[in-house]
Amino acid sequence: MSAEVSAGFSWSGSPDGRTLLVVDDDTAFRLRLVRAMRDRGLDAVGVADEDEALAVARQDSPELAVVDLRLGPASGLAVVRGLRALDPTTAIVVLTGYGSIATAVEAVRCGAVDYLTKPADADQILAALDGTRGVAETGVPSLARVEWEHINRVLADCGGNVSRAARVLGLHRRSLQRKLSKFPASR
Repeated sequence: MSAEVSAGFSWSGSPDGRTLLVVDDDTAFRLRLVRAMRDRGLDAVGVADEDEALAVARQDSPELAVVDLRLGPASGLAVVRGLRALDPTTAIVVLTGYGSIATAVEAVRCGAVDYLTKPADADQILAALDGTRGVAETGVPSLARVEWEHINRVLADCGGNVSRAARVLGLHRRSLQRKLSKFPASR
């Protein structure tokens, strides 16, 4: 286990009384989020990968969890499934830097209560965990963002085959590759 979590792990107790597990391979982000959540009264601990997350959850299941969608080469959805299998009452929010409707739907199917794109601050994450994030906070996505999400959904349906997705979308393959190389437009 990482230096953040010792082998004899136990939650330390907090004023809020709730436990939070942060699973993110970005060490700086993970440490900042753990500190911010502790400042908000939660008993938070951070880990870098699926094995550490499930080891902590097996010792004492957290009430809340924040899981990055991409954990290096691995998928955070495996962590979501594992945490839900250990304790179906754990409220899980999935974070990602590359959000799309398809991945949001998949995260919810795996057991997440919400899905946020980075950058998300601690208050937004806490609101999502508590189920108090309103429609006004999510906003209406831009047309460019909707297009990007549609392209990624079609690409996922085509098994990642860019040539096949280009045919389905009625685009030239190079045009599709250019669109895919751009980051999603902000909301």
